[in-house]
Amino acid sequence: MANNVAIKPELLTKYAADFNADRANLIAADAAVSTGVLKAATDYRGARELPRDFSIELKQGTITNQEHSGRCWMFASLNTLRYELMHRWNLEDFEFSETYLFFWDAMEKSNTYLENVLATLDEPTDSRVFEAINWGPSDDGGWWQMFAALVNKYGLMPKSAYPESANSRDSEDFKQYLNSKLHAFAAELRRRHAADGASADELRAVKDEYMSVVYRICAISLGEPPATFDWFVRTKDDADEKEKGAGKDAGCKCGKDAAESDAEKSCKCSGDKADDKKHSGIDDRPVIRETGITPLEFYKKYVPVDVNDFATLCNSPMAATPFGKRYRIKYSANVAEAGDMEFVNVPLDVFKKAAVDQLTAGHPIWFACDCTQFALRKGGFFDQSVVRVDRLFGTDFPLDKADGLEYGDSPSNHAMTFTGVNLDADGKPNRWKVENSWGKDNGVDGYYVMSDAWFDRFVTELIIRKEYLDDATRTLLTAEPVELEPWQPLTKRCA
Repeated sequence: MANNVAIKPELLTKYAADFNADRANLIAADAAVSTGVLKAATDYRGARELPRDFSIELKQGTITNQEHSGRCWMFASLNTLRYELMHRWNLEDFEFSETYLFFWDAMEKSNTYLENVLATLDEPTDSRVFEAINWGPSDDGGWWQMFAALVNKYGLMPKSAYPESANSRDSEDFKQYLNSKLHAFAAELRRRHAADGASADELRAVKDEYMSVVYRICAISLGEPPATFDWFVRTKDDADEKEKGAGKDAGCKCGKDAAESDAEKSCKCSGDKADDKKHSGIDDRPVIRETGITPLEFYKKYVPVDVNDFATLCNSPMAATPFGKRYRIKYSANVAEAGDMEFVNVPLDVFKKAAVDQLTAGHPIWFACDCTQFALRKGGFFDQSVVRVDRLFGTDFPLDKADGLEYGDSPSNHAMTFTGVNLDADGKPNRWKVENSWGKDNGVDGYYVMSDAWFDRFVTELIIRKEYLDDATRTLLTAEPVELEPWQPLTKRCA
């Protein structure tokens, strides 16, 4: 039987002869071996057909960089919120502290992992359920709903209050030893249950002791998060608003009525006239100043959106996940009490219309996709017409979206932010502007252009404000959820 299944030497001889007989193969091999597959497959014609201008484009802050960590979902989430904060408070730039949420995410994932261990004490370690629970107990990846759960519980703070550290920029070593310790805790909990008959409730007290060690590891790696902080920021010096007399009557040059609310009153505005300012070197732009504010107070006061006012839309055309239903993925929570990840599955036209409507209304969009497919990291393209590996290898890549998900070829693995879209003469999208979190040296100043065909094929998740959902989709948000096992194909925690 071995002779029947082995690669036959005579066939190898034929394969080599066929390869060398085709001049195109030799040229392709020279290019790929010398420059790599993606550069050799790049089609300049396809790149020319994706210009980087957009009929709808949102003005965002400085590009962010997750560096050597799997925090894309967190960066993309914070990028959507910082846009809203910047434009609400007339700021030139702003960045939230990603490390603050990273600390609490590590704590919460550790707690949820140990709770899941307690919930499955009688499961064999080689069962599919326990294997799913036990993989990467406190890995970096996540989804929007994990972000929302963290913000609801812990709030937000500016990056200046809790900046990046060596282990947030490069998280591999920190997470390796944290996960190793969690595995050791799990093994001990299960041994006590098996040997001593300890119940989950009895072992929970032990778990609480273990969490003290988890806190120690996180605090040593990242530094303890501050309970309160000070914030000082200058608002933009808008010459046009000054000429129009904006803020003249209200005494506020940040474009807000000083009597609107306590939050607006935090903007300490100067009433100097523009003519007086040109004679002084003092920066007297309006300022916002806070002293001893908590992260939850900061979130509620300065972020003009509620993270609970968003819904997760998926476009999964697999037979196993019919459209028009609400789904819940088991064992997908980071904050145990917040519950597992949920989404509603909608057809592509509904999915895409929600995205266009939200961008048209002036709001960015968190989305998830398989960022490895037909993509140029340095060049900043997501498009099958640019990355012509079909021509390079002389074979097509025919999987559609359903098969790509079903066979694990293209589950979502990265989250980014839509900050623009180009609509054609008929109002249909033909390309999308993407803000990434890989720094300004990737893409074009950190931004990517995505063809609409690539969107259709590889974008699987959108976070949409509920106000931009159609009535039928909004109704699904309260439907009885269909529970999915954690290993069912669709999505992975984005990193």
